[in-house]
Amino acid sequence: MFSYLLILIPNIASAQTAGQSQTYQVTADSFYNTFFHRHPVLKRIRPGDIVRTKTLDAAGYDEKGVKKAMTGNPLTGSFYVEGAEPGDILIVHLRKLTMNRNWGFTAYRLGLFSLLPSTIEGLYPNRYKDSLVIPGRTLLPWDIDLKTKTVKLREPISKTIRLEFPAKPMLGCIGVAPGGEFAPTSGPAGSYGGNLDYNEIGEGAYVILPVYHPGALLFIGDAHALQGDGEPTGNGIETSMEVEFQVEIKKKGNLTGPRVETNDYIISIGSQPEFVSSLDRALQMATSDMANWLVQDYGLEPWAAHMLIGYQAQYHVITVAGSMALKIPKKYLPAKRN
Repeated sequence: MFSYLLILIPNIASAQTAGQSQTYQVTADSFYNTFFHRHPVLKRIRPGDIVRTKTLDAAGYDEKGVKKAMTGNPLTGSFYVEGAEPGDILIVHLRKLTMNRNWGFTAYRLGLFSLLPSTIEGLYPNRYKDSLVIPGRTLLPWDIDLKTKTVKLREPISKTIRLEFPAKPMLGCIGVAPGGEFAPTSGPAGSYGGNLDYNEIGEGAYVILPVYHPGALLFIGDAHALQGDGEPTGNGIETSMEVEFQVEIKKKGNLTGPRVETNDYIISIGSQPEFVSSLDRALQMATSDMANWLVQDYGLEPWAAHMLIGYQAQYHVITVAGSMALKIPKKYLPAKRN
C-alpha cells in the first residue's frame, strides 16, 4: 500500500462508519467516444464512494454480445467527483476488474508499426475469415474461461504451440476531461489519461490523474482480458468488463500527467498520442516526471533522485508508437512525506 493512501484510507473508513460514503450500482444507457467535459454526467459521487459499473468492448458490444454503442472504445461516464477542482489530483482505485463474457477478439497479426516492413511483406495475409467475429471486420476469436481465468485462441489453431494463457484483466481507457474545450477521441492518450493501453492498469492499481474541470469528469472503457507490453498488434483481447472503483482527491497537487501505483511500484507515464513523436520523447517525459515525484513527495535530493532512477529504473513500452512508463520498486523508497 503506498504511503499517502495510508493517510487517506482511515478517512475513507471513518466516512463509511458515519454512513457518509455510498456504494452505487451504475448502469449506463449512453456511451461516448470522446473525453469531453460537456458530455452529460452519468453519476455524481463523493470521495470514498464505491462505484460498480460495466464497460463495453472496443467495438461497442456488451457482455451479452449486444451492440450498444459505436465502435472505437466507447466510454462509460462521466463520473463527477464532488469537491474536485482544477489543479487537484484524482486518485482512482480499481478495486475489482471482473471479466463477464466468455469471448473476446484481436487483430490477426502484428501491426506494421511494430515491424520492419521487410519482415512482414508477403509473409502471410492480413485477412482471415472476414466477419468471423464482427460483421465487416477481420478479427480472431478468443475463448475466455471465466472459471479458470484463462484465454485461448479459438482459431486458427497452431500445429506447434498452444496459444492459451492466464488472463490479466486491465482497462485500456481511463481518464478525465482535458482542459478547455479539447475533446480528444478515445483513441489517443495524453496528460489527462485517455487510451493509455497500459497493462499495469489492472485490479488493485491506483491511477493518478490531474484534474482540469470541476468534478474531474472521469471516463473508463476499452477493457482487455490480456495484453502484451506495447500493444504490438494494436489491441488487447478486447472484451467487456465489470468494474468496481473508488475515488479520492488530493488537493492542489503538482501533476502534469498520469501516474500509477501498484503494490510494488510507483510508475510515471510519459503519455502522448501514438505516431506524433518518438518514444524518446515519451521516455524523457516519464523520466522527468519521476525525478520530480521523488523530490517533491519523497524528499530526495535531486541528485539522489537521479541516482535512484539511474540504477533502479525499469522502462516499459506502453504503446509501441506512443507512450512509455518508468517504474521504481517501492522497496527502495523512503516514507512519503506528504
